[in-house]
Amino acid sequence: MFKFILKRIFISILLLLGISLVTFFLMQMTPGNFFDTLKLDPQISPETIKRYEEMYYLDKPVWQQYIQWLKNLCRGELGYSFFYNVPVSHIIGSRLWNTFVLSLAAFLFTWMIAIPLGIWAALHRNSLIDRSIQFTSYIALSTPSFFLAMLLLYMFSQSGILPLGGMASPRYDEMNILEKIGDLLRHLIIPTLAISLGSIGALQRLMRGSMLEVLRQQYILAARAKGLSENKVVYRHALRNAMNPMVTLLGYEFSGLLSGAALIEIICSWPGLGALMLTAVRSKDLYLVMASMMMGGILFLIGNLLADIMLAKLDPRIRYE
Repeated sequence: MFKFILKRIFISILLLLGISLVTFFLMQMTPGNFFDTLKLDPQISPETIKRYEEMYYLDKPVWQQYIQWLKNLCRGELGYSFFYNVPVSHIIGSRLWNTFVLSLAAFLFTWMIAIPLGIWAALHRNSLIDRSIQFTSYIALSTPSFFLAMLLLYMFSQSGILPLGGMASPRYDEMNILEKIGDLLRHLIIPTLAISLGSIGALQRLMRGSMLEVLRQQYILAARAKGLSENKVVYRHALRNAMNPMVTLLGYEFSGLLSGAALIEIICSWPGLGALMLTAVRSKDLYLVMASMMMGGILFLIGNLLADIMLAKLDPRIRYE
């Protein structure tokens, strides 16, 4: 396992270099740059713009700019945001926690609902309960998350039960700790539902299919023939093997903790990385885009590595040798 982890880390470094290289050159291939907008401002002299371009090596060839960015990254420097006029680490740090809170809430809600639903549907195959769950899942899967977010916002705008945007109420600073937690949870409901409902539909169907496949195996028949209770057969023997595909998906879900809710954040006015990334791409804020892409790539690779390790611990048949 130790050799496998070292090998995966080495491969991950190469993949991150590839991701950064493609992203950097794609950003440079699009016409113009951030300083082109400054040239339209008569209050900013050409000398000032030239000095900025020299400071950030934007007057050099693209490959030299990339090498310089790699050198800065090795020193722990993410660069400078042209649009926000602050270091990239500062602007990402101010939004990182907000996106993490929303994504974690959606992640926990999705898995805590989808896995039991999938197991329940498999154990009551072709019953009214199973058909109702599958019909609801089809509806959830066929509804785009951004459209669902707008429907929820419209519905609650008529009732006034829940806040319609943002992360906190105007009187948030005057609340005590319990009131702050309650206020945050109320603001989380709409974006969490918009993100989670489609994922719940897909995940429970996968869990149902995996569970049904395992329940047809010979060792399940043998366990029942030995007189084991149905709960032991299902939850001790069947569920453990049925969770293997889910563990793999868990690695992909981990990478989405900081990047999977961008569009919903924009629609629901959630102050996270979604609106930040949209602004960065539209304004060609090169270093902010690079930092965001690298962060998503690192989480994706870490998630897949953790999924492989968990699979090896969960299933003794899997060996990484």
